[in-house]
Amino acid sequence: MIRPLNDNVLLKKEVVENKTASGIILSANEKDAENVGVVIAVGDGKEVDGKKVPVAVKVGEKVIFDKYATTEIEFEKEKYLLISDSKILAVIE
Repeated sequence: MIRPLNDNVLLKKEVVENKTASGIILSANEKDAENVGVVIAVGDGKEVDGKKVPVAVKVGEKVIFDKYATTEIEFEKEKYLLISDSKILAVIE
């Protein structure tokens, strides 16, 4: 498994099906949501003024992130995104 360091967060992109609210599939192709992902792992935080500041998100949370601030990684045939905690814009509740 990949273990992020410092204030980095490992994400898995959210896959969106193209279907209506009633369940009718509009196309057979699934597509990635452009900037939505699920937190897979988090680093232990960063040091600011001699104090450890933890990462703001937790494993399992769905987040919106700056899509231009990620590094794409392929590990064991799975694609992940690595991003700094400060580039995560919001948590979807």
